[in-house]
Amino acid sequence: MENSLNPFNPRKIAEILVKKKVLSEKSARFYLKNFDLEFKKLKKDNSSFSSAFEKTLSVDVLISFGFFANNESGKKIDEDLVYKTLSEFWGYDYVKIDPLQLDIAKVTSSIPKNMAVRHLMLPIDKESGNLVVATPYPFNMEAFDDISRINSDKVKAVVSSKSDIIRLINEFFGFQKYIEAAENEFVEAQVDLGNLERYVKLKSMDELPANDQHIVNAVNHIISYAFDQRASDIHIEPKREKTIVRLRIDGVLHPVYKLPKKVHNAIVSRIKAMSGLDMAEKRRPQDGRIKTSKNNVEVEMRISTLPVAFGEKIVLRLMDPDILFQDLPSLGFEGRDLEQIERFISSPHGIILVCGPTGSGKSTTLYSALKKISKPEINITTIEDPIEMIHEDFNQIAVKPSIDMTFARALRHILRQDPDVIMIGEMRDLETAKNAVQASLTGHLVLSTLHTNDSPSTIVRLLDLGLEPFLVRSTLIGIVSQRLVRKICTECKYSYEEDASKLESEGIYTGQKKKVVLFRGKGCSKCRGTGYYGRTGIYEIMKYSESIMKLTRSDVSPSEIKKTALLEGMTELYDNAVKKMLAGVTTKEEVLRVVKV
Repeated sequence: MENSLNPFNPRKIAEILVKKKVLSEKSARFYLKNFDLEFKKLKKDNSSFSSAFEKTLSVDVLISFGFFANNESGKKIDEDLVYKTLSEFWGYDYVKIDPLQLDIAKVTSSIPKNMAVRHLMLPIDKESGNLVVATPYPFNMEAFDDISRINSDKVKAVVSSKSDIIRLINEFFGFQKYIEAAENEFVEAQVDLGNLERYVKLKSMDELPANDQHIVNAVNHIISYAFDQRASDIHIEPKREKTIVRLRIDGVLHPVYKLPKKVHNAIVSRIKAMSGLDMAEKRRPQDGRIKTSKNNVEVEMRISTLPVAFGEKIVLRLMDPDILFQDLPSLGFEGRDLEQIERFISSPHGIILVCGPTGSGKSTTLYSALKKISKPEINITTIEDPIEMIHEDFNQIAVKPSIDMTFARALRHILRQDPDVIMIGEMRDLETAKNAVQASLTGHLVLSTLHTNDSPSTIVRLLDLGLEPFLVRSTLIGIVSQRLVRKICTECKYSYEEDASKLESEGIYTGQKKKVVLFRGKGCSKCRGTGYYGRTGIYEIMKYSESIMKLTRSDVSPSEIKKTALLEGMTELYDNAVKKMLAGVTTKEEVLRVVKV
């Protein structure tokens, strides 16, 4: 490795990084002093890899020491930073590959897998007639010439991190192999009817043996890939001539794969077998669930099938415990709102309602609130349709209308189970509402959801269900209405100014004059060019005060209740969203999208 002509000579690497102010001179000296010992260790641990892998081990050695950047960022030095710095010095473009933007068929048809593995090269795009090939080692001109001859295209080399290249080679070529094999070989999946709760171990790409059933491997890959990409849902959609796989990430759907239509039924059958659904039933919708693991933590998936024009569409909702069970501040509660919600859930009895449309994070708020108050001396019982996420600290009951196990019936019976806190998945009808009221009147804290647009209209909705005003007055503690907005990516966030008058013309009133400082994301590799990463809640929390209690009558209007609540300090959804916009948490576009005035 001391060959001075080698671009990955450790002394050259250290010299470049020090010059670019990535590595301090002290860290560089430590790196060179301890290089040989660490290099031999890494080489021994990775003896089966190619020469291209070995040539780039000097970067792996550097990363293994855990140095911090010698610049204002002070971040830990990682592969992306090193390869980006080296590529600039060498005169190559650096590309952080977004797998969601790659066409798997084009990637795998441009180069054989053994060649990709041997040279650590991955075709990622076509640009002005050139085949763009990503690699951590852009000096193998002979390999580029071979790729050029295979594809009858000129090759443009770009630099990407080694770990990204290796991971994508394994994922893309492995998945494509399973799909191609499955086109001609369908193996019927067996259903174990004795298992009421099926546990499915998803193998990593390294664990998939060559003799595994190809459809099993392909489904494992899709699910594992969705977890890696932070997806909340997987959509598998049959079209006339192909099947589309899309992932919902931060509330937005991204197309990922186009699969041959021939494998669609086999994939659906495999997922049905995993979730215990009837594989022969293709005319009616079905619902099921799968339990599996992610990083040694149990996670659940809700499965929904639906007959559509070109076959059965299947949607898998990924119920990640890291998302469903969070601290209240991390959900977006802050200041007065956080104090209010904590005061609500510390009440010994009464009803708390969480309101909003589908997909607004109501379940996450409920589960996180239950986790906050959960203690060994408290009996928490939930009634859900279906159970979103199994948690052993709660006693959870699944609603099953087919055997007359409804919300109302379950609620009547659990009152004999000595509960302290009851969570009802949704207050759908008068019978459920009356039983919830009865539970709260007999000394229980009840949490539930309603589909209403804001907190004041929730009271009117309760009266419309048929509840008597005096029952609402006797039991209601408070109402939380919420929406989800995308958060600005912290890696590419920047500020800009906009005229207050222009914002007002768009419907955003900030209370400021002349210029207003706002924030956006430029779009980077971390956020896939969207400028957003993750989501947060915006809330409208209304305490059921004595003044609002007096307004609770059959002819009350939401506007009357809203006026009183605002006078008592309630922050509207819109104002909460604007506050987060001015604080740089989200953008004006998200405010306009989610809470239009």
